[in-house]
Amino acid sequence: MDYRQAGVDVAAGRDFVQRIRGLVESTRRPEVLGGLGSFSGLFQVPTGYQEPVLVSGTDGVGTKLKLAQACDRHDTVGIDLVAMCVNDVLTCGAEPLFFLDYLATSQLNPEQLTQVVAGIADGCRQAGCALIGGETAEMPGFYQPGEYDLAGFCVGIVEKSKILDGSQVQIGDVAIGLASQGVHSNGFSLVRKILSQGHDLSDRPTLLNGKTLAEELLTPTKIYVGSVKSAQQAGWQIHGMGHITGGGLPENLPRCLGQGKSVRVNPFAWPTPPIFEWLAENGSVPSQEMFNTFNMGIGYILLIPPTQSTQIIQWFADQGMQSWAIGEVIAGRGELVWQS
Repeated sequence: MDYRQAGVDVAAGRDFVQRIRGLVESTRRPEVLGGLGSFSGLFQVPTGYQEPVLVSGTDGVGTKLKLAQACDRHDTVGIDLVAMCVNDVLTCGAEPLFFLDYLATSQLNPEQLTQVVAGIADGCRQAGCALIGGETAEMPGFYQPGEYDLAGFCVGIVEKSKILDGSQVQIGDVAIGLASQGVHSNGFSLVRKILSQGHDLSDRPTLLNGKTLAEELLTPTKIYVGSVKSAQQAGWQIHGMGHITGGGLPENLPRCLGQGKSVRVNPFAWPTPPIFEWLAENGSVPSQEMFNTFNMGIGYILLIPPTQSTQIIQWFADQGMQSWAIGEVIAGRGELVWQS
């Protein structure tokens, strides 16, 4: 008896590493030391910081992976994985530096998992961070055949004096919502429950203008790093930022406020993407539950002075990013208040 008979193919693992070597190299930054295959990833702290602070974040893709595996499409969930981590790290003003992934599967399929890593590398290039390592675990008997799970880990850097921690937020600041690309990577247990009521991923609902449910739902999470860092470099005053993930606007927007502040939001200030209308209608999901579960079309929030709100919306439009003034900071106890 040997390891392969027990379900673990070491040779396939070596083949997989060779397949992804070029993908990893495509994300390289000047600060990366060494290459793929070491026991650890090495990254030199960038120069130019007086008091550099390292910022870390970790996340996964969740049950959206079930849809990717059902469709045998694996090239977008890697982008989701990176996005969920780098968007979180970005909220305190940090620049993502490097990324690591953990990939676990029942039996290593090099072709399938190379597609996953290709997505991870794509996400890293979009975020400007280096993919410096990872772990692939082959665990027969733990996952069903063809299944895999993903986790990601990101480290960023920010000047200590420039950390956004809520203290910069002022009453009267305007909440600028940046458009999402759809459902992103949250609420998929509810999505799958709705789909199980007689719907197929190949269906083309009229609301989706010719797209299949699979195409719409597997659209990856938007990575906001490039747009937001460009806005900072252009001189826009950003007092706070929030990544709208699990819990939607009600849970995530108040997280970027300082003490004694709340935020009032107009839910009609932006157009809701059609996929959310389809989910609400076909799942009989109440409006409040939709907002508590999904991003509803707003993937990221910036809190900025009211004198800059109109101009920054136009500036984002010139960069190809849709955005809307969706609310304002008010005195309160750290909650979201819906404008009637």
